[in-house]
Amino acid sequence: MTNSKVKTFGILTSGGDAPGLNAAIRSVCRTAKIQYGMNAIGIRNGYRGLVQGDMFPIKSDDLVGLLTVGGTILGTARDKPFKNPLPDPETGLLPVEAIKANYKKWGLDALVCLGGNGTNTTASLLANEGLNVIGLPKTIDNDIEKTDMTFGFHTALDVATDAIDRIHTTAHSHSRIMVIEVMGHKAGWLGLYSGIAGGGDVILIPEIPYDINSVAQKAMERRDAGKNFSIIVVAEGARSKEEALLTKKEFKKARAAMPYSIAYRVAHELEEATHLESRVTVLGYLQRGGTPSPYDRILATQYGTAAAHFLANGDFGKLVALQNGKIVGVPLEEVAGKVKNIPLDHPMIQCARELGTGLGD
Repeated sequence: MTNSKVKTFGILTSGGDAPGLNAAIRSVCRTAKIQYGMNAIGIRNGYRGLVQGDMFPIKSDDLVGLLTVGGTILGTARDKPFKNPLPDPETGLLPVEAIKANYKKWGLDALVCLGGNGTNTTASLLANEGLNVIGLPKTIDNDIEKTDMTFGFHTALDVATDAIDRIHTTAHSHSRIMVIEVMGHKAGWLGLYSGIAGGGDVILIPEIPYDINSVAQKAMERRDAGKNFSIIVVAEGARSKEEALLTKKEFKKARAAMPYSIAYRVAHELEEATHLESRVTVLGYLQRGGTPSPYDRILATQYGTAAAHFLANGDFGKLVALQNGKIVGVPLEEVAGKVKNIPLDHPMIQCARELGTGLGD
């Protein structure tokens, strides 16, 4: 065993679940134990458990069989201890004070935080408070800055593409417009990639505000060419050109008032514009659940082993990231509060346009 600057570390998963979380937990804990003799403390339900001190020592037996299991054995929550913090009614401690107290109580030398944008933003803030923190990039949205790929994305892409493939047959059989809603609130990576992989005729993503008349025109052109159906792939955060003019607050208010998700609105507007029958499929949590793909198992495992080495070397305040095929460490402050949107000149957008795929603009 090699000397390590960390003897005991805490590990948590926060935000939405994603395929590969358990593979990453397994990888961090096994590598840290086998290579450095470290002890791992599991923190239940993300930052909530860190505030409440809801922790347990992770044993080797806890890691058996995890590689292929979806979800997270640690549980997860969306608590943000730095946002609107209220003192605990029993202890009187603010959330950040409670985190520091539990960090000390459990004898932690460092924290490993697995999550998306919100999780790594909180991790960066904890690093600023003096805690030793390492982040891992987990999200099916693939929208974390400074990393080429997040684990969870490829499994969700497989699921979404398979769904689009299956819906093609019904669309063709019934001569319908089929609107398929995939996840992607702020960034359209999943919508763009699954739309291209599944042969979508139109792909609507948050980065390119759409004109419903442009979408309707595409469907009518297909009908006039003798193609009796259209596949419209819509990211949940897709917005119209009118919505693109709203402030962030106005947009959020408008969406909260909408009685259904975006795919239903698009389908309704298309029926009115084309008089063609339209149907909706919202994939929802199907995209986040189930067994991780081999790619995500491998990527999560790579991130986990790297995180163990970061711990041993005292290389804190970093996000473990993938850049140009290599695992690197990126300062958390370069990731905090940011979203990796699809650049409008991205090769995959160009690819879609050259294929004749409509993007709604």
